[in-house]
This record gives sequence, C-alpha cells and structure tokens, in this order.
Amino acid sequence: MINLFDDIASRSLRPLTFTRPVADLRLGILTIAEKWQHHLNADFGFVTEEYLAAKYPPLGHADLYINGSICPDEGLLEAFSVLKAGESLMKNEVLIGYKPVPGETSQLDVNQLRVTTYARDFIRISVPEDIFRHNDTELRKDFALLTKGRTSQQLSSTNTFLGDDIFAEEGATAECSTFNSLKGPIYIGRNSQVWEGCHIRGSFALCHDSQVKMGAKIYGQTTIGPCSRVGGEINNAVIWGYSSKGHEGYLGNSVMGQWCNIGADSNNSNLKNNYADVKLWDYETESFRETGLQFCGLIMADHAKCGINTMFNTGTVAGVSANIFGAGFPRNFIPDFAWGGAHGFDVYHLDKMIETAGKVFERRNIVFDNIEKDILAAIFEITRTYRRF
Repeated sequence: MINLFDDIASRSLRPLTFTRPVADLRLGILTIAEKWQHHLNADFGFVTEEYLAAKYPPLGHADLYINGSICPDEGLLEAFSVLKAGESLMKNEVLIGYKPVPGETSQLDVNQLRVTTYARDFIRISVPEDIFRHNDTELRKDFALLTKGRTSQQLSSTNTFLGDDIFAEEGATAECSTFNSLKGPIYIGRNSQVWEGCHIRGSFALCHDSQVKMGAKIYGQTTIGPCSRVGGEINNAVIWGYSSKGHEGYLGNSVMGQWCNIGADSNNSNLKNNYADVKLWDYETESFRETGLQFCGLIMADHAKCGINTMFNTGTVAGVSANIFGAGFPRNFIPDFAWGGAHGFDVYHLDKMIETAGKVFERRNIVFDNIEKDILAAIFEITRTYRRF
C-alpha cells in the first residue's frame, strides 16, 4: 500500500491544487496516483491539506510513501524496489519517496532516514503549465501501460485510419471520422463516442464515457478526461473530466479542470502578438512569473465557467469557481469565486456557487455532499485575499 504525499508543489500548482492533492492531477491518460497504482499493483491514499483529507484520506498502514508530483518510470520503479525500510530516495533537494520503519510512521521524522541519492532524471509536475508540456510523454507511457498484451476493439469501417497505433476499449464507438496515429498513439476509452466528421491526430486520449462532437478538430498531445464532451478546435490541452467544451472555438496549450464549462464560440490565445514568452499568475508571490514558454493558453481550475464568445488572453489563470462572461478580454488573472468579465468583477458568493454546483452534480447523477461543500467553503476563505474588487 502506498501514500502519495504533497510537497511544495501543491502551492506552486495553485489554483489546480486547491481542490485536490497533487497526485490526483491527470496528465497522459491516468492521474499520477493511478499511474503508480497500475505500476505497483497497490492501493493508494493521500497525505494532503487537512481540508481535503475527508475526500482524499491517507492509508493507515502504507509501507511506501511517494511524492505525488512525480510520475513513475522504469528507473524510479527499480529504485523503489530495492529501497529498504528506514530509507529515503532523494535527488538534489527533492524528496522522491521513502519507506518507513513499521510501527514508526505516526512519529516519523523523514530527516532521520538514511538517504539514497537518485541520479537519473524524471518528470515532476511543479507548475500548471507542466501538465500540458509533459502530456505527450505521459500519454505515450500510459498508452503502453494500458494496452500491453491486449487487443483493441474494432471500430467502424466508416472511419479512415492513418497508422495502426490506435486502441479502443469496450463500448467505444466512432463513425465517419479520421484518426491519424502516425505521429502518436490514439486511445479511445470505455463507452466513449467520436461523432461523425471529426479529425483527430495522435497523441490523443479520450477517456471513458466522453464524447467528441461532430466536426471537431483535435491535434496531438491532447487528453479529454472521463465524462466530458468536447467540440471545436483543441490542441495540446488537458481536460480532467466532468467538463464541457461542447461548441466551436479554440482551446490550446491549456489545462481545464473538473466541473468546468466553456460557452459557445469562446477562444483562448496561446501566442502573444509580439511572440514574447508568456507569464502566468503565481499565487504565492501574487505576481506574474516567467514560464519560458512561447505557447501558453488558459489554466482553468475546477468549477470555473465562461459564457458564450468569451475571449481569453494569452496566459490566463481562472481560479476555482470563477464565472466569466461579457464582451472584451478579461484580465489575465481571474480570482477564485470571481463573477464578471472585462467590465469588472464582483464576488461569486459561496451560497450561490454551491447552489449551482449542486445542480451540475445532479445532472450527472452524482450527490453533491457536505464533503464537497466543506472543501469549497475552505477554498473560499483561503482565496479571500485575492478578491480585491
């Protein structure tokens, strides 16, 4: 059994980690926690912020603790297989993981563990843009992991296939669409649907019970999480699940959380007119930091939504439960629980937001319980300082 613990990345990944532990981030096909679960064939829990623990509890008797911001690979798996109780695995200043001495976990001081230095490189997610930057690499790794030794379900002969690197799970359907896997694999999840007239290039993952609507154009390095619906044009974007971008409009070099909705004909810019590197809002410094990226679009946290024809500037961060609408470009940082647009913002009061969230969950036949309400209430208080309207 394993526990995946948060480190300082949980702060630098905000607003995406206000609502979840770092290891619950999705990139590739699986979340980071699910990747470790598949590789180690082990149950997992989380060591995270106190207000998240009711939804993401730790396991009481875990024999391995892993940094939740780190994605597994062969080298790390080998290193953990030979790690002994009472030892930690580190590279530079980053604690990769450790094995506690049985019976000492409640009072454990990790600084007292014997340190094994790890020399190889690995993928670590520490800022929001890392998710779409590393999505292609992780998607290819997850594709190999999930399809090894298995046979794909046959898709309809009405489709056109370029390349053979495509895998469809049970119940997946597609008609009259083009799938190009010459540049990367294509994964079509359980009970997912690709409607007529779509053009899809790998690497691409469509997770279970999701739909791609008619005429969509989807470029590589893109993941659509479970129970989502998308349309229009999408490029190098990660949508975590239970979200909708169901209409025309462009989404590129972006991350979109759960329970989000993007209105019809909404677009994000992913390249500045002067081709300069993009800056993103940093919650800890309360200022914009350099990403070093020329292409960087929209970072949208859980429960955020925008109305029709919304225009997002290059490198926009929209916080948890932000509700954006109206003409013009809203500013590049839209605080959590903000209500408005380019004309200005007010507070999206917690009771009104919770009322809407309950309806959204009900449409998916999911109970919006007190645990979810308590998490949102905690985030509302934590983020109060950013709402200086």
